[in-house]
Amino acid sequence: MRLAGRSLVAAMCIAQVGNLLPHVVVPAVMPQHLIPLWQLSASEAGLMASAFAVGYMLAVPLLATLTDRIDARAILLIGSAVSGLATLAFGLLAEGLVSAIAIWAVAGIGFAGAYMPGLKALTDRLGSGDISRSVTLYTATFSFGVGLSFLIAQVSADHLGWRAAFIITSLGPLAMVAVSLAMAPVRPETSPRSLLEIAPVLRNRPALGYILGYGAHCFELYALRTWIVAFWAYVAARNGGSALLDPITVSFLVAVLAMPSSIIGNEAAIRFGRHRAIVMFMCIAGLIATLMAFSTEASPALLLALLAMYSIAIPADSGALTSGMSSSAHPDYRGATMGLHSTVGFGFSALGGWAIGIALDAGGGMNAPSGWLLAFLVMAAGGLLGPIALWWSRPRSAAHRGKA
Repeated sequence: MRLAGRSLVAAMCIAQVGNLLPHVVVPAVMPQHLIPLWQLSASEAGLMASAFAVGYMLAVPLLATLTDRIDARAILLIGSAVSGLATLAFGLLAEGLVSAIAIWAVAGIGFAGAYMPGLKALTDRLGSGDISRSVTLYTATFSFGVGLSFLIAQVSADHLGWRAAFIITSLGPLAMVAVSLAMAPVRPETSPRSLLEIAPVLRNRPALGYILGYGAHCFELYALRTWIVAFWAYVAARNGGSALLDPITVSFLVAVLAMPSSIIGNEAAIRFGRHRAIVMFMCIAGLIATLMAFSTEASPALLLALLAMYSIAIPADSGALTSGMSSSAHPDYRGATMGLHSTVGFGFSALGGWAIGIALDAGGGMNAPSGWLLAFLVMAAGGLLGPIALWWSRPRSAAHRGKA
């Protein structure tokens, strides 16, 4: 039976949750397990967690652009399999910082063949009128998958050991392998252009604005997701081990809150205009991050409330940014545009996770309020680059102003 229409969208969203189970296993287990075991500094831990995004960034330009030439489902299938195998290899073979970075980068390469090629495989099989909301659903399930990744990884590590967390989550990508095999084949039109020709994408100013805005969004989002478990462990330690909720629950809630936020944010963008909505959400997120920076010694109740609001504000622009990029892309260069979108996004993701580690070390470490003050200020600064990118790419004619 071949998947099509709404059944395809539903299957892709469910399978993507499986593909995302390995996604944040390293950030989930490193504060309690990997950092003390391998005696890592915060900057070293940030670099290790960011290796996934670096591998993704290096591979996605080729793999996403390749979907303009061959059926994206073939790349999706292979990428999902590599992601799962690399996660399994981490659980079996990682013995220190160097091996962890190398293996986790390979896992990122596998995911580069899964996420944007998966989006391309989906949009290639949908009518033009179905794309915006389907893309938003696809991107929104990303957050639910990340939430489950946090939850399963931490529970597995606490009860069975950190290696078990990688082995168990490595099974998730099998769901996307199965969906890939069930898709009807699609043959893209053959293009004589160079495989890595991105000049037409760089000349597409509206799409480039969404891409750069997505980079700022990813910097802030990945910085928070990389360090959320460590931050809440710090909050708990400052309050005698009690902070209303444990790090497992907080990290799960932070990720899951992003799912409805992305959907609602895209609906707001459709109604009020993408640029206007995205800039508003980014400014709200920057304000909340700044408030958190100066509240690192506040009560757990206040910090939890701010963290919940921050977790809603950051991803509210995600669906609008991605659907804006997709709708602005030239049809002949949609795969290349998606490739650049992901390259910039995950490049900034890698920078975000590492930058927070550097900020923590500069501010006195993961147990110092000054370390977390610097960390949240860096998150705010990175995210606020987004409105600048959107302002630069805004429509110049009065007839189109505010309607992008």
